[in-house]
Amino acid sequence: MSGWFETVTEAQRRARKRLPKSVYSALLAGSEKGVSYDDNTAAFAQLGFAPHVAGLSAKRELATTVLGQQIALPVLISPTGVQAVHPDGEVAVARAAAARGTAMGLSSFASKPLRDVVAANPQTFFQMYWMGTRDDMRRRMEQAREAGAKALIATLDWSFSHGRDWGSPKIPERLDLKAMVRFAPEALARPRWLADFVRSRSLPDLTTPNLAEPGHEAPTFFGAYGEWMQTPPPSWEDVRWLREQWDGPFLLKGVCRVDDARRAVDAGVTAISVTNHGGNNLDGTPAPIRVLPAVADAVGDRIEVLLDSGVRRGSDVVKALALGAKAVMIGRAYLWGLAANGQAGVENVLDILRGGIDSALLGLGRSSVHELTRDDVVVPPGFTRTLGAV
Repeated sequence: MSGWFETVTEAQRRARKRLPKSVYSALLAGSEKGVSYDDNTAAFAQLGFAPHVAGLSAKRELATTVLGQQIALPVLISPTGVQAVHPDGEVAVARAAAARGTAMGLSSFASKPLRDVVAANPQTFFQMYWMGTRDDMRRRMEQAREAGAKALIATLDWSFSHGRDWGSPKIPERLDLKAMVRFAPEALARPRWLADFVRSRSLPDLTTPNLAEPGHEAPTFFGAYGEWMQTPPPSWEDVRWLREQWDGPFLLKGVCRVDDARRAVDAGVTAISVTNHGGNNLDGTPAPIRVLPAVADAVGDRIEVLLDSGVRRGSDVVKALALGAKAVMIGRAYLWGLAANGQAGVENVLDILRGGIDSALLGLGRSSVHELTRDDVVVPPGFTRTLGAV
């Protein structure tokens, strides 16, 4: 049976069949009632296109430049935490992204060391949270610089609600004997997922090696999460300080408001990502595609504006670009591909998005992603949201 799939939705179906219930639930995530999670995809479906029937372009250019990196299509890998869906985790994702000519965002909560990921894909960006002391953060940035990270991503939009109406995933702090006994029924019910780890002679890694202090063991995911929770949230002066410590391209992730976007420009960032953390943040936050036009109008002529959250199709990418984004970042989509078929599954997802972008450009009569305008998209009345305008 071929591992190929034709849509991201099919990748999700296969991931659900292959992964233990707790692991799949961790990928699904969301917060509270799931209003934002649902709106992220529903909003894209409410947008339409205004296609042409003749004079269409025989060739379409998808390449662009983001954070100083030339990429083959306007889709980047968004940083996501511990990837226990496959033994190769972030390294497999990095290889897939490199094979398809795009950049990889690596979470500080990743299960693979940054050096290994950079070796697999030199176009790697390192993501940080505001956690620990300034000395801790300065050390992590220096380590990222030495490891070869091409840009820094600062994520500030994670509030991590503790309650979900459908229940939170049961994830252990570490896979000790007690945890293995507890989760054995789930693992045995998914023999193909279990076989992958048996063949790799490894267990799912629930530690965060990129947060380890020199000479110390890597903290567990929940240990690192505890450090984040105990760190007072940053001010805009803290954001400016963080940016000053990094002498390369700098992306601030988590912006939804116009006033925050302007403050980000004032802080000296290179780019922002308009996102609600995939619906994992404060529930009730509008879908990023709804707030994107106002943010892009406010700051798009001064910094790069990206969109993250809800992208499932190449046509979604085109809609985001037409409404002001330079590129998009994907999260769940590639994780489902990784779960469904490893590195090849991630490549499959990127191929699906590439094909969808190309098809939409053809129908719209555009020869390049850089030619897209708002006239290409049908925006229903009342669709957009303008937050924080003054």
